[in-house]
Amino acid sequence: MEKEKEQETMQQETETGEAASETVKQPETTPDAASSSEEPAAEKQEEKSKEKEKKKKKKDLQEELAQRESALAEQKDQYLRLMAEYQNYRNRTTEEKKKIYGDAKADCVLELLTVMDTFERALAAECADEAYKKGVELTFGQLQKAMEKLGVTEIEALGKPFDPNVHNAIKQVDDSDYASDTVCEVFQKGYMLGERLIRPVMVAVSV
Repeated sequence: MEKEKEQETMQQETETGEAASETVKQPETTPDAASSSEEPAAEKQEEKSKEKEKKKKKKDLQEELAQRESALAEQKDQYLRLMAEYQNYRNRTTEEKKKIYGDAKADCVLELLTVMDTFERALAAECADEAYKKGVELTFGQLQKAMEKLGVTEIEALGKPFDPNVHNAIKQVDDSDYASDTVCEVFQKGYMLGERLIRPVMVAVSV
């Protein structure tokens, strides 16, 4: 009986020891399980942080791009305005140069018309020296050609209806050879420079 008790006692001690060893071994597995469960959470948090940072950078880049596009559009608008102003300036100065040139040319032609009038009176006067008269005629012909090259043309007046835009009536004449309001006599020739009136024709008009 004692032997059986001893065996039972030994068996119980053995079972108790095994149970105790199992109890001691169980805590060793707990930290590994906790660390493995914490790692995915940390990785997810890190991924979220990176994603958030990417979104912030993207937003910053978009804002910077929008600012640069706005600045570029403003610069382009200023450039177009400057080009338009420069083109207007060029057109204006070109027109001014044309006007100055036209005015100077008209003034020069107007002075030469007095010379032409003198030549015509000289040709109308009697002259016994044929060689002298021929020389005057040749000089007057050269002057007329020079005027033509400049674009100067004589205004037709005699027998034409009176036009106040190009005719300067200094008297009215009762002349049955001409219809009413018709130029019946020319006292001084008139000239045009292109489409510009240099000097009106001084005329008499029939009534």
